[in-house]
Amino acid sequence: MSKLAVLAFSGGLDTSFCVLYLKEQGYDVATVTVNTGGFSPEELARIEAASPKLGAVSHTTVDARAGLFDGYLRYLIYGNVLRGQMYPLSVSAERVCQAKAVAELAKEMKAAAIAHGSTGAGNDQVRFDVAFRALAPDLQILTPIRDLALSRAEEMAYCADRGVIFPPKTKDYSINEGMWGTSVGGRETLDPWTSLPEAAYPGGAVGNLAPKGLVIGFEAGVPVSLDGNSMDPVTLIAQLNAIGKVYGIGRGVHLGDTILGIKGRVGFEAPAAHLLIGAHRELEKLVLSGKQLFWKESLGNLYGSLLHEGHFLDPLARDLEAFLQSSQDRVTGEVRLTLHPRTYQVEGVQSPYSLMDPRIATYGEANKMWTGDEAAGFAKLFGVQQVLTLKAKSN
Repeated sequence: MSKLAVLAFSGGLDTSFCVLYLKEQGYDVATVTVNTGGFSPEELARIEAASPKLGAVSHTTVDARAGLFDGYLRYLIYGNVLRGQMYPLSVSAERVCQAKAVAELAKEMKAAAIAHGSTGAGNDQVRFDVAFRALAPDLQILTPIRDLALSRAEEMAYCADRGVIFPPKTKDYSINEGMWGTSVGGRETLDPWTSLPEAAYPGGAVGNLAPKGLVIGFEAGVPVSLDGNSMDPVTLIAQLNAIGKVYGIGRGVHLGDTILGIKGRVGFEAPAAHLLIGAHRELEKLVLSGKQLFWKESLGNLYGSLLHEGHFLDPLARDLEAFLQSSQDRVTGEVRLTLHPRTYQVEGVQSPYSLMDPRIATYGEANKMWTGDEAAGFAKLFGVQQVLTLKAKSN
């Protein structure tokens, strides 16, 4: 009697190989594609049609875009999380969300095993394995690509012998597109001295465009409107990606530490993530206290590290989410931006909870909350410890 294996399926070479190989190992294979953005309707239809041709017993498409925002992306916005001050953790968030959806389906289908097509060389294998073991501990994890360590040419030959033809890969780059950004790897990203050309980014070369203004509205830290038009976060992110891509917003190459302990380098294009985090950070400066801002930066980075490094299911992540959620009570208002080719500026910010009130005090000019004598006394007391420290040192 065949055992059922549920496979995270993208329709590409690696996961197509997995279907064929697992079948020959005696498994019935059910494929599942978790849409976290980046799939066109035509691509989803192609994947759905490819699954039964490979011999899968069923195929399921899960639309996880709203769940990706609610469970992951909103906390990355709350925490203004950019790894290395630049990379928005698009792939990290997607993989955990995808793994959770696959594990839940596998348990519903009473599968014997759960499978993914990651190699043994990157971060994704760890993210999938950790999530699968935590969420579906009774299921065996199958990883044919990692176990067999085949080259792409060997995978293609294996598939061709079984009547499944993949054309030779002509792209110079490996591209992973999702709702929170697109990663670009290959050629120049392998050499830390070499820059990634504009043509390598999905948006292509940027022309000489006129500046474009945008107004993004937030309610309790959640983006809710664009240029005064209310919309759900998934739609808003899609629109910002479409607009920002034309201007080349949110492009860069991130060099950092991988889960495996080696240095890695990846190009990315993430217009919506950069625009939303930049706008949100400026709104927070207007409405939060200095100590809130200080600790949010530290704890937001910690939250991003847990997500990136495959520790998203650690209870500490839920503790940090509670803190980040609490910090957003007054992060409501609008942020005005201007887009230029390859960059943007925050032009203004307003909120009903603003901590700037020119009627009371204006920095460097005038105030009504204290007298000059009171200010002099404060300045004297503020420096007492430094005076005593230097005096003791000179004795």
